[in-house]
Amino acid sequence: MNRARIVLTSTAGGADAVRFPEGFRKLEVFWTPDNKAKRARACRRSRSRSRSRRMSPAQRTRDIERQAGYLKPEHCVPPPPRSGAGTMWFIRDGCGITCAVITWFLVLYAEFVVVFVMLLPARSAAYSLFNGALFSGLAFLALASHAKAMCTDPGAVPKGNATKEFIESLQLKPGQVVYKCPKCCSIKPDRAHHCSVCKRCIKKMDHHCPWVNNCVGENNQKYFVLFTMYIALISFHALLMAAFHFVFCFEEDWKKCSSFSPPATVVLLILLCFEGLLFLIFTAVMFGTQVHSICSDETGIEQLKKEERRWAKRSKWMNMKVVFGHPFSIAWLSPFASPDHGKADLYQYIV
Repeated sequence: MNRARIVLTSTAGGADAVRFPEGFRKLEVFWTPDNKAKRARACRRSRSRSRSRRMSPAQRTRDIERQAGYLKPEHCVPPPPRSGAGTMWFIRDGCGITCAVITWFLVLYAEFVVVFVMLLPARSAAYSLFNGALFSGLAFLALASHAKAMCTDPGAVPKGNATKEFIESLQLKPGQVVYKCPKCCSIKPDRAHHCSVCKRCIKKMDHHCPWVNNCVGENNQKYFVLFTMYIALISFHALLMAAFHFVFCFEEDWKKCSSFSPPATVVLLILLCFEGLLFLIFTAVMFGTQVHSICSDETGIEQLKKEERRWAKRSKWMNMKVVFGHPFSIAWLSPFASPDHGKADLYQYIV
């Protein structure tokens, strides 16, 4: 068998030297007639790897997903039967559950200090009644919003729907593209991303928040925004009442300003002020970020990845109604009212 040894090099060594693009290394190729097809495949793989190194991770993922052979529907088992409508969504994540319990504990601690340290015994019935009802009402709405954000399906794509039957039902035309998630074996709608904690692809996913032990997506973004707003409001209210209480206690006898001892009262108020200031800053910033994301119709992940905008542009007011419901009403502020998306655009599988 005849064998020819060919040495390719990028080193400039004379008139007969072959020049290659930067990044090519010295390559020794052993060619035989019966291995011609194998060598051709190796060259194509080498060019593909070289091109992949010059692409960003997001571009490389999209390029792979555009290849029809990558879908491999035969490797996907049929999706499990969908649960009933009454089944509660809950993520079994240790870190998220711990953060959610801490959130409830801190809100209940603030409620205890406000009612039993600052408002009782009441030096003014009207003052105590008004502030007690206002703070308790806002705290109740905050916890209700937290529970709804945690136990609402954020928009999970059916798991394992990348089957041959489902792909055929899409009736793809030449040139049309669908994306498959290799982790949960799902055909992803446009603007969906995979969450490694929820282990699902989430439609219009903004981020995964451990404080609500859930992803923030198209179905529960309203409840998350309400949660941040109500926490910011009760934090500001608690700080305002704590400031008035300190002034009152300095002007009057400390024994008359609380049913607790003066040292215990000071410690409880300082802890409340620290908690209130910390959560006021955090939730106010998060609330502003979410409102801006809704108005610009661009999720946090899309901003971070700088993804190309492929969806129709709407007005800021229309984007707010898509999240909180059509039309504008007092139900926007209620965590118990599910948003009616009206004529909102459906997310497409084909892009």
